[in-house]
Amino acid sequence: MLRRLLVLIVPLLVALVGALGVPLAVAVVQRESRETYLDRLGDAGRFASLAENALASNRRTALREELVRYDHLYGIAAAIVGTDGSVIESSRQPFPLTGAKVEAGLTAAFGGYRGDTDQSVWPWRDEDVVVVEPVGRDSEVVAAVVTISPTDELKAAILRQWALLALIGLVPTLGVVAVAWPMSRWVLRPVRRLDEAAAAVAQGEWDVRAVEGGPPELRRLTAGFNTMVEVVGRALRRQRAFVSDASHQLRNPLAGLRLAVDNLAPHVVGEPGREAHRIAVDEAEEMGRVLDALLAATRLDSASAAEPVDLDALLAAHVPGWRALAGDIALEVDVPPGLRALEPPGGLGSVLDELVANAIRLSGATRVTVSATATPDTLELRVADDGEGLTEDERARALSRFWRAPKHQNTPGTGLGLAICAELVASAGGTLSLSPTDPHGLTAVLRLATPSPQTQPHPIPPHPIPPDR
Repeated sequence: MLRRLLVLIVPLLVALVGALGVPLAVAVVQRESRETYLDRLGDAGRFASLAENALASNRRTALREELVRYDHLYGIAAAIVGTDGSVIESSRQPFPLTGAKVEAGLTAAFGGYRGDTDQSVWPWRDEDVVVVEPVGRDSEVVAAVVTISPTDELKAAILRQWALLALIGLVPTLGVVAVAWPMSRWVLRPVRRLDEAAAAVAQGEWDVRAVEGGPPELRRLTAGFNTMVEVVGRALRRQRAFVSDASHQLRNPLAGLRLAVDNLAPHVVGEPGREAHRIAVDEAEEMGRVLDALLAATRLDSASAAEPVDLDALLAAHVPGWRALAGDIALEVDVPPGLRALEPPGGLGSVLDELVANAIRLSGATRVTVSATATPDTLELRVADDGEGLTEDERARALSRFWRAPKHQNTPGTGLGLAICAELVASAGGTLSLSPTDPHGLTAVLRLATPSPQTQPHPIPPHPIPPDR
């Protein structure tokens, strides 16, 4: 998070420095180029005065010596060019008159005025400063002075000033980063701790609290988060305690009621009385199953974080029970060896028990198949039967609590089994879904995350889940 914040701040700061530095850099180029041009223009004006007198008196020796001395001293080529384009006097032989700037300057000078005066020199361009000054004025121009100045020193001076500007811009940038780094850590540290605490709470660790720190707003946010976790955790603990206590407290009266109903059997006479007695026994048994389901749901809500499980060991412990329950129904287990998955402690075995038991007891199937496929990140378990199946609407409602298919209303069950399984799988970060089996039947699909290879499995006894479609 700190790096992302700096990645956001630093480019904005660089853009701000660039917005100020680029115009300054351009101004440096224009100023230095202008000063150089004006200096060369003054030299060319002096040569124009000397040339006008020398040409008028036809005494050009002093003019030639002055041009050579100037070139030797400053390394700037200078020449007097006649109106016919010929070189009258020059500081070096041959004198270059073929450049575009020279030709344009001569054309303007022979017309009686100076050419382009804006000759900005950029460090990456290989060009000279060309100054052309007419000798004479207006229609009396008799020649032109041409100076061609190298720009190496000019470009070096520009680069030095640019480097100074970059240094001036870099210092506040580094200063802001140096201040922003500890400030950002101070601001973001409580945010990171709050994120870690929220992740722990999401995994069921209700005793975790975020450490307060940072600006006042974040301290208030952290305090509010801790208060919220405390209130919600207390409410959940009270809810679990109430369900658990109520279920346990009801067991004794229910057991007494069941015993009293059983003791009434010898005293019941007549077919209507015996039918009423059977109904009372069934209702007492149904109440017992509901209590077991409530206790299972309570244990589900208090389950801890997902842990790895070895599928081979799990199947070895549960498949014999499935085969005994299946009886004459064919049970096939097609699961590759060496698979592992993340599950809430002990939950996957109970979930598979519930799904296989439902397929055997409630589907009317002749064959039940348990299979699995795995990818590097996901394990998919399927419990398929070739029975009657469920309609699309029934499949959509089958994972709701206390829902039962109409055709199973007279079958023992509470309507909680699949709902608890779905919540148990979801608590491990997985999903439980129902789909039709081709050509008929029902397939329960479990998708679970797989643990990292170095994580060791942690076997825990399974949670009891009341069997139920």
